[in-house]
Amino acid sequence: MSLKVMSIGTVKELTGLTERQIRYYEDRQLVFPERSNGGARKFSFEDVELLKEIHRKLKDGFHTFELRKGLSKTYDRRGGSARH
Repeated sequence: MSLKVMSIGTVKELTGLTERQIRYYEDRQLVFPERSNGGARKFSFEDVELLKEIHRKLKDGFHTFELRKGLSKTYDRRGGSARH
């Protein structure tokens, strides 16, 4: 498990995504950042890679429900749940 220490601003720089895109992917339950005591989102390097993959797949024509379904299977195989 990766530590979730990066702010959304850092994630924006690493992924090239906007805050709005990142929040949309969270709203669609594709990525699950932790929240600080003050409510700020905190991401891991795994989250960054996942966001890049999600963005690529959406550009290739996948729908968010298809990606969510695929993520659920991935987490189930790892012995975890889709929610962190």
